[in-house]
Amino acid sequence: MGDSSMFQDAKAFIESRTKLRPSVAVVLGSGLGGLADELIGSEEFLYANIPHWPVSTAVGHAGKLVFGMLPGRILDEHELAPLEVAVICGRAHLYEGYTAAQVTFGVRVLGILGVRAIIFTNAAGGINTSLERGGLLLITDHINLTGANPLAGPNDDSLGPRFPDMSEAYSRAYRETARQVARELGIKLNEGVYAAVLGPSYETPSEIRYLRTIGADVVGMSTVPEVIAANHIGIRCIGISCVTNMAAGILPRKISHEEVLETGAAVRDTLVKFLKALLPRLET
Repeated sequence: MGDSSMFQDAKAFIESRTKLRPSVAVVLGSGLGGLADELIGSEEFLYANIPHWPVSTAVGHAGKLVFGMLPGRILDEHELAPLEVAVICGRAHLYEGYTAAQVTFGVRVLGILGVRAIIFTNAAGGINTSLERGGLLLITDHINLTGANPLAGPNDDSLGPRFPDMSEAYSRAYRETARQVARELGIKLNEGVYAAVLGPSYETPSEIRYLRTIGADVVGMSTVPEVIAANHIGIRCIGISCVTNMAAGILPRKISHEEVLETGAAVRDTLVKFLKALLPRLET
């Protein structure tokens, strides 16, 4: 599950270089960067410089941790308190050869730094035929088909319990807030179940039929290990998928990573607007 001294090394490195102490964070998926550019007074840490932090190798993943501020929470009728935010720009994936412990390292470091809420974003393939390419989907639950779990091995009791409850892996209250924000902004927000697979090959048409049968609406290669680790450490989660392509067998064409990045870029402005409105409303 990772050595707790490794988390402390990373925590000490970050704390010695910034006075910011975010309580909320965002993880940005493939081609979904952009929010970090909106932060005021941002401070960047390259993964390569943070002790033990795995480096992203996937195209479309920036590979840096950014701390900064957004115009934030209302203190009274007239004053806005700036909201301190951490943004993970690019993640490590199991398909890159990383272990589940490495993939979730950043989430655990943020947890011990004091982050209590994380919005996870990802690029996903649409399984439910009512979904459209370029749409946003609020994750209501997940199915872990990666064959890995970041909690396997000896439990670190300082992080969380041996057998954490996952009946509300994605906070019910946060989902209601996300729905309200989407309504206010006029953003269409679908809802559904995210299936996580190992990758890196895209799914076959038969696998997609199987995933639909077991109740999945979208499929991707990330997020679930991180959400498990976050729940373990007591962080409340929300998940947003960008439907960057329709999964195999739904449309009569092949799937490419270029298409995923292209759609991510097209929806980026909508996602950034949504995240900027949602973050200050998450109670931590």
